[in-house]
Amino acid sequence: MNLRRHLLVATAAMLTFAGAAGAQALTLKAADVHPAGYPTVVAVENMGKKLESATNGRIKVQMFPGGVLGGEKEMIEQTQVGAIHLLRTSLGPIGPVVPEVNVFNMPFVFRSQAHVRAVLDGPIGTEMLDKISASPARLVALAWMDSGSRSLYTKKPVRSPADLKGLKIRMMGNPLFVDTMNAMGGNGISMGYGEVFSALQTNVVDGAENNPPSYFTSNHYNTGAKYYTQTNHLMIPEILVMSKVTWDKLSKDDQALVKKLAREAQLEQRVLWDKSVAEYTDKLKAAGVEFINIDTRPFYEATAPVRAKYGAQFTELMKRIEAVQ
Repeated sequence: MNLRRHLLVATAAMLTFAGAAGAQALTLKAADVHPAGYPTVVAVENMGKKLESATNGRIKVQMFPGGVLGGEKEMIEQTQVGAIHLLRTSLGPIGPVVPEVNVFNMPFVFRSQAHVRAVLDGPIGTEMLDKISASPARLVALAWMDSGSRSLYTKKPVRSPADLKGLKIRMMGNPLFVDTMNAMGGNGISMGYGEVFSALQTNVVDGAENNPPSYFTSNHYNTGAKYYTQTNHLMIPEILVMSKVTWDKLSKDDQALVKKLAREAQLEQRVLWDKSVAEYTDKLKAAGVEFINIDTRPFYEATAPVRAKYGAQFTELMKRIEAVQ
């Protein structure tokens, strides 16, 4: 895998912009940790087809899905130096250089999927993209991507914070997320995603949390964790970025075209995502998973200290997000 990855990166470095910006054919190397066929991958591939058509073949996009160019951290580094041109990434690695995006990582900062989309489509979403582009990250933020909402899946039914008492729940490796689970009543355990299946099988953890497509494709529902409690406690958007090195070599017209098509990809990905969630929800139910609808208010109230702790410096921004209808 390492040899293959090095060869792919070397190939990326060979794709140069010869002559004046936009004067000759250009292949943009796009990357994603998600597998082929995943909504973010398909949306960017379709963006590439539109870009190729609009430029009469002058600009093309070549997609490398499934993390073949590395993990997100490695791919961000490659994008920053221009070895990767387009990248779909999570917000986590962006937080250190643009602290405001950490607001999106907090529990129950969004009321619903519709609220998330309204925020991202409005002034706040545009401001965040601009902040990322203007930051020292050397990335140009083009569009937002959906990753749905995260809910609990456990080996026994959970309907209230009291039901989480004593349960060890895997969380993403960020103190904010561990604190969120602890506040919700469980015992948050930081653990790499690749370790979760085995940890569930051997009862190292009693559950985890994620969206339905990831819950199904990871096969976690076959470990005995067959109760899916729809807490919807986290709704964290993802982002499509271009290397600043690449962006600066495009003509103004090409930059405008890329932004336009990226926006279209953002909207298309939502349709693909909603379809994916519906399909995987049906598959999970067919496999015997019980979906539990609950009153999320007790969980929202329990996590108030987490929002107060991590959102103290973003009080005004959080008020603006809450005010979006």
